[in-house]
Amino acid sequence: MDKVDVIVPVYKPDHKFLTLIERLEHQSVPVNRIIVINTEQKYFDRLIYGTSFQKDYHNVIVKHISKREFDHGKTRNNGVRCSDADYFVMMTQDAIPADEFLLEELLKPLHGERVAAAYARQLADENSSEAEKYTRSFNYPDSSTIKTKADLERLGIKTFFCSNVCAAYNRKIFDELGGFVKHTIFNEDMIYAAGAVEAGYGIAYAAEARVFHSHDYSCREQFHRNFDLGVSQAQHPEVFAAYPSESEGIRLVRQTVRHLWESGAKRQIPRVIMQSGFKYIGYLLGKRYRYLPKKLVVAMSSNKEYWN
Repeated sequence: MDKVDVIVPVYKPDHKFLTLIERLEHQSVPVNRIIVINTEQKYFDRLIYGTSFQKDYHNVIVKHISKREFDHGKTRNNGVRCSDADYFVMMTQDAIPADEFLLEELLKPLHGERVAAAYARQLADENSSEAEKYTRSFNYPDSSTIKTKADLERLGIKTFFCSNVCAAYNRKIFDELGGFVKHTIFNEDMIYAAGAVEAGYGIAYAAEARVFHSHDYSCREQFHRNFDLGVSQAQHPEVFAAYPSESEGIRLVRQTVRHLWESGAKRQIPRVIMQSGFKYIGYLLGKRYRYLPKKLVVAMSSNKEYWN
């Protein structure tokens, strides 16, 4: 049977994190170890205070770091170094397995010799807006696929799409390719996937591996998030310059508006348009961050510590 570890970076965890751990403990493929890289110990201690967390979950290893130490690439690489499994799964603290077959389905594509990573389908929570539900179905359809270099002309930037919200990795290939980029503000998963594709490996989308994961970001949060996205793309032209993502974003907005109109959720259209405007402005400013004053860049970024 496959030996697999799960690595979860955590910051200010809540009840969803506890649900995640509980569901990971009841997978059809047993988890060897759950490696938690927690930012700021006080928040984690506050969550588990008065509980039997440490007693109940013997295979959970918790490593504490400071907020200043956190980096999307380096922190995850450090988590991988704590694992000796042939496969590891990256997850976020708010991704909840839909059933007990998540890991089993996620690992299936990795049994092929030339598949470097496989990412799961993300489903919107029941209480999500119709716009969020459609966005998830747009980005995470119900059919699986394996993307390779041969798909670049057809899929463009989507060839490199991979999400560490829930993604499994072949450790041997991961080490061969040098792991995640060591210092990045965003997109460590796509940057890795791009390198894997260019090296001749495939990136699998495992539609039968499902997690519940969605957000209702405010316009302000969308701005900050997409500013960091733009910064990431500006810093890695070797990945993003040849395959711009703007056209895919415009297509998503158009199809979302059409869906809301046709499904009777017209009242959500103004909010989608407004959010899209904030996202696009943040993205454009992020791509041009080198021409902006440092203080303004820090103010617009959602990851203040990155700039220290």
